[in-house]
Amino acid sequence: MTYSKKIYDESQMIAGVNSIADDIIAHFSAEADLAIVGIQQMGVVLAEKIFAELARRGRKVDFGKVDITMHRDDIGSRNLLPMIRETEIDFDVNGKDIILVDDVLSSGRTIRAALDALTDYGRPGLIRLAVLVDRGEPEFPIRADFAAFNITLPAERKVVVRFDAGSDGEAGIFDVNWNQN
Repeated sequence: MTYSKKIYDESQMIAGVNSIADDIIAHFSAEADLAIVGIQQMGVVLAEKIFAELARRGRKVDFGKVDITMHRDDIGSRNLLPMIRETEIDFDVNGKDIILVDDVLSSGRTIRAALDALTDYGRPGLIRLAVLVDRGEPEFPIRADFAAFNITLPAERKVVVRFDAGSDGEAGIFDVNWNQN
């Protein structure tokens, strides 16, 4: 995969995570029965970062992760074997205020599937959505409650989030042109 343009660097991503934590603290009282649930796979990484920042600030929050594979609306339309990842929700979902976390909100299909998967575990008091990047204009009536960055890109471009530097030394949020050779 060739990254065509870095939109935000690692330090901006850290500031974005801190901004989301600020917004969560402002939105929920200290007494709120709150949980952070990351969507496998990149949403879990972001959720861990938000969870750690909230813990650093003294907020008690439960943590979980959810796999959406069997709730996807395209599960049978591709000739690929689905990769099922771990769902780990070790708390009672019923009545809990849940912040569902993903790296990028694009079409809204992932979030729709995550809502189905999450409610298989019970009936939350409320669910709010936190994303690092909101592309706007989703196909479903889904909006982020907490977003670090709002960007608009042509439909043929994809937003890719890399939280670690990896072997190429690059961490950040990238605008990738999938039609590029």
